[in-house]
Amino acid sequence: MSDGDDLVAQLRRGGDAALADFFEQHRQRLRRMVDVRLDQRVMGRVDPSDVLQEAFLDASRQLDDYLTAPPMPPFLWLRFLTGVRLMATHRRHLGAQLRDARHEVPLRREAIPGVCSNSASMQFAGHLTSPSLAAARLELQARLQVLLDGMEPLDREILSLRHLEELTNNEAAAELGITPAAASKRYIRALERLKKAIADSPGLSES
Repeated sequence: MSDGDDLVAQLRRGGDAALADFFEQHRQRLRRMVDVRLDQRVMGRVDPSDVLQEAFLDASRQLDDYLTAPPMPPFLWLRFLTGVRLMATHRRHLGAQLRDARHEVPLRREAIPGVCSNSASMQFAGHLTSPSLAAARLELQARLQVLLDGMEPLDREILSLRHLEELTNNEAAAELGITPAAASKRYIRALERLKKAIADSPGLSES
């Protein structure tokens, strides 16, 4: 029995209580997803915790259907529902202004919003600078956003999935609908491009 099968069995035995425990175990991973994909235009109007709460309620309502014939491992199912809820939030606040990520990257589950380069640059900047260097972090974020905007959408996705959202290689491959070997190669190549771009940007590599 695989780990995914074992988790499904636990959900069958434990029902809503097991789902609540499982969701709580992965709350931080799901929060990182929301942080990277939440459109900057709705920040301040949308609390990421509310998105997660609504996603959990969706999962609770759909648990029985999911357990009848699980289409994906439990964590990826929760991630999918969180993405659906986040996309609905974007539509509610942005309407016709919403950028359709499906035109940019072939995500297998198209309901999930694409990576927001502004949000992703904030996360990368936070990883690369200390909290005390607020001014430097803002400058770094601005430069990183330009670099991310210049990348292929699939490269931004694989960097977010692996580096920021901390998915495993197999999970990232499943999300992108490619083989684990292809996902690994894509991630290594994208990370090398980002590092080279940082190194080639005046003043950025020293930040």
